[in-house]
Amino acid sequence: MSQEASRVGHHVTGVRPALDELSVTWQGGATYNDLHVFELQEPTRVIEWIGEKSVCVAGYENSRRNEILQLLLPQKLCVKEKQGLCPERDFKVERGGFSDRPVYSLRHVPDTSLLVTSGPPDSSLQVWQLAAEDTGVIKSVSTIPTGNDSKKPWAKIATTLARTSCVLHGSRVNNVQITEIESKKNIYTADPTPKGQHLYCQSQWLSHVQQLGLVVLGALGSAASSNSNEVSGLEFLDCNTWLACCVKGQLCLADVRQPQSPLGDTSVPSALSGEQWCMGVSSGLQGSDVNAPTIARLSSGGQLTLTDLRNIPKPLKSARCKVSAASQSAEFLCVSWAPVLDGCLAVSGFNGTVHIYDTRSWPVSGGEAESVFSHKGHIFSGMDNSSDFPLVTTHAWHPWKPRMLLSAASDGSLHVWDWAESHKDS
Repeated sequence: MSQEASRVGHHVTGVRPALDELSVTWQGGATYNDLHVFELQEPTRVIEWIGEKSVCVAGYENSRRNEILQLLLPQKLCVKEKQGLCPERDFKVERGGFSDRPVYSLRHVPDTSLLVTSGPPDSSLQVWQLAAEDTGVIKSVSTIPTGNDSKKPWAKIATTLARTSCVLHGSRVNNVQITEIESKKNIYTADPTPKGQHLYCQSQWLSHVQQLGLVVLGALGSAASSNSNEVSGLEFLDCNTWLACCVKGQLCLADVRQPQSPLGDTSVPSALSGEQWCMGVSSGLQGSDVNAPTIARLSSGGQLTLTDLRNIPKPLKSARCKVSAASQSAEFLCVSWAPVLDGCLAVSGFNGTVHIYDTRSWPVSGGEAESVFSHKGHIFSGMDNSSDFPLVTTHAWHPWKPRMLLSAASDGSLHVWDWAESHKDS
């Protein structure tokens, strides 16, 4: 049996038994409908859904080979109706493989068996395939070079399935590319040398933007200031439109059918210009006839800004997270919208806690926001193992269970939790 397949069918170690009570109270008073606590052999900074019953995780250590695992969720978490005790109470390894480099980002290509990963020491991408179930292997398929790889930071990535399987990738706004995964053909490259001092909409681009319900103003940002910025996140808005969030907080929007450079905005307050930022993109404005995404930006100082892409220069709302201290590094900052819980988002990366916020209750004027729930389980699960509290490295919402999330931490802990609706933080 290959080394990659040797752990298939094995269970991820549970540092505490899965809890089946209708309501569970963790240390610190937080109340849960469900709480499952597990331990990975190595920590992960990625949690990527593969369908509705499994996730992929991967190690990110620099000095060793890192496992990439596809984990089947416990049976109880895969059913849509409450059941009694289930025989399978742990994660089960479905497939596994090894990467010779750290995995900082991992995306599944929708409706395929392909994964794309990126990570140091360069900006190249690695393509993987979830092999047949009886093999239990995640196998390396190819590498996508990006030219002068060694001179670029690791690439942020997003995937989509349009006419062909494609990956959006880049480390700076002016080197963002779209590549066909199977042919490795580059089908789009951001123009690094825009003409003129500012970025303007052309008529065809403006027409497409208006069809999406978006209003993007010309001269939102200068070419020199926004197009060379390092990227903290990339997302496809549709098969022709992509969005980037810069480390400095600017948003950049582009249409692949237009030759001009991405449109940038300078809506980050000057007082916050020294902080680092990440973004989370909602699937659309619920209750609206227009499927225009809402963007949440999170800074390393705890500032949250919500932006409607129909009016980029004017933020919808802003608030400051109630975090103990600003993040020393934006490495693990993460903000994400709940897929089926209107107005709610999750924030992590400051410490061992994941905070849930209901943005509908935020005043337009700003101020400090109170979380509706805080999961502090990673702090408590790591107390017996080290004098240092673990840091949450990533989190992900369940695709259809409204209040269920998965979260991982630097000590290798992996939690699945469903918080009780009636709970309010004190």
